[in-house]
Amino acid sequence: MKTVTIYTDGACSGNPGPGGWGAILEWNGIEKELSGGEAQTTNNRMELTAVIRALRMLKETCIVELYSDSKYVIDALSKGWVYGWKKKGWIKSDKKPALNTDLWEQLLPLIAQHEVHYHWVKGHAQNAKNNRCDEMAVAESKKF
Repeated sequence: MKTVTIYTDGACSGNPGPGGWGAILEWNGIEKELSGGEAQTTNNRMELTAVIRALRMLKETCIVELYSDSKYVIDALSKGWVYGWKKKGWIKSDKKPALNTDLWEQLLPLIAQHEVHYHWVKGHAQNAKNNRCDEMAVAESKKF
């Protein structure tokens, strides 16, 4: 299987407010940048959208090294929280409804197609690819 490295980030000016997302896919020395945004959204929705859009680019089953500065995304997936929320009808352990279920419903089948390894990185720090994703996300949010 191919190993693809994906970096993602989301940004929002106000929460909710105008937002953007950015992603970088790397394979075999080749990089592809993706970005987009929405006029009215939240930071977490943009974080999820970045991962969804990046995974949709993969045309075959891959080993995916996913890097994100979003604890929301990384913890929900790596710690399995999202699978519990779904099993309980999208209710979290605190009995409150899980948010962004429409995006989680899109993301989970994509995750299931690949062998995904999750990596949390500190935002606005030393990771050049995460910083580039942030730049793209912020630029997209400014279009609205």
